[in-house]
Amino acid sequence: MPVTQSPPISFTDTAVAFASKSDGELRRMYALFAAMNNNTLVKTGGGLMKTALKWNLPVKFLIKKTIFEQFCGGETIRECLPVIEELGRYNIGTILDYSVEGEGNDRSFDQTRDEILATIDLAHRSTHIPFSVFKVTGVADSTLLEKVQSGQTLSAAEQASYDRAKARVDAICARAHQYGVRVFVDAEESWFQTTIDDLTYEMMAKYNRESAIVWNTYQLYRHDRLEAIQQAYDAAVKGNYYLGGKLVRGAYMEKEGRVAAQRGYQNPINPTKNATDQLYDEALRYCVAHADRISICAGTHNEASSLLLTELMQEAGLRPNDPRIWFAQLYGMSDNLTYNLANAGYNTAKYVPYGPVESVMPYLLRRADENTAIAGQSSREFLLIQKEIARRKARK
Repeated sequence: MPVTQSPPISFTDTAVAFASKSDGELRRMYALFAAMNNNTLVKTGGGLMKTALKWNLPVKFLIKKTIFEQFCGGETIRECLPVIEELGRYNIGTILDYSVEGEGNDRSFDQTRDEILATIDLAHRSTHIPFSVFKVTGVADSTLLEKVQSGQTLSAAEQASYDRAKARVDAICARAHQYGVRVFVDAEESWFQTTIDDLTYEMMAKYNRESAIVWNTYQLYRHDRLEAIQQAYDAAVKGNYYLGGKLVRGAYMEKEGRVAAQRGYQNPINPTKNATDQLYDEALRYCVAHADRISICAGTHNEASSLLLTELMQEAGLRPNDPRIWFAQLYGMSDNLTYNLANAGYNTAKYVPYGPVESVMPYLLRRADENTAIAGQSSREFLLIQKEIARRKARK
């Protein structure tokens, strides 16, 4: 049963949400989200930006001072340090997300591995970095991952390449375990997600004996993901290790539907957004009910789901800062969730993408293209910023 008392938190409190922003910063955000609210402008501008970067036109400074600065921490780990400290002042953690996509060869895979290890090293030294994160395709060839999932026999060269990929994953998880730093393994496309899952569970069985160090990611827009969490829990109980799960709705919806149609199999995505919302909330309920073995991070911009999780924690008698439960949002978005949750004492963090502008922007633009919720979210951000500007004017 839901709690009857009003939860001691409000996601409409813009004074808390934008406490870290000066009037000038708010006005810049207002202009940016006003532009993002224009679908035609976003599509046209995104295409022009891709072209300009591809042709090496001198637009980097403009991009860096606008959209990049809003949604990214910097080009390097060092450039992210002021962002980490600023978030930390409001009891918000940082999850450094190295968003550079490699060239698909061993050199780039090794470089990505080393960068992830550097984020783990920094997390070990910092009180403001609760998690590291990586994508398996950053350290492994997606074609090989797909071949493994489909049960195809690998050639000797392919097997050697796959073994090197597994060694990179193990190196990252071993360093995380050594330093006690939790690490997210991001979810990716369904046609090689099972391979990623299997690798991740292998790492959990190895490194999650004392606590949840390695965390898998579950995209609840897939209709089979609650079942996957339940099976993972059963395996963790049987194997006597802890399960870590980051719960998200998903980032590849259009692509998943397109590939399913091309290849002639059932679309793995829920038929409606409402079905996804219901499945997401069911997953929250299941995980909180099994918090003895499962640690979770609710990676969501959805206010209803975030509120539900606070209520579930109250019902279960879990204090807001229980180390097994976290909330996370993307840097530059949903500050009304992040800052109000942190202000109420909940464990919160921001996903902070970083990397060279020319490398990160294609990733961010493609995420915007793939995520139909971005338009609605930018409208929400725009209205909240408007509200805070009006509130500040009324006080003067």
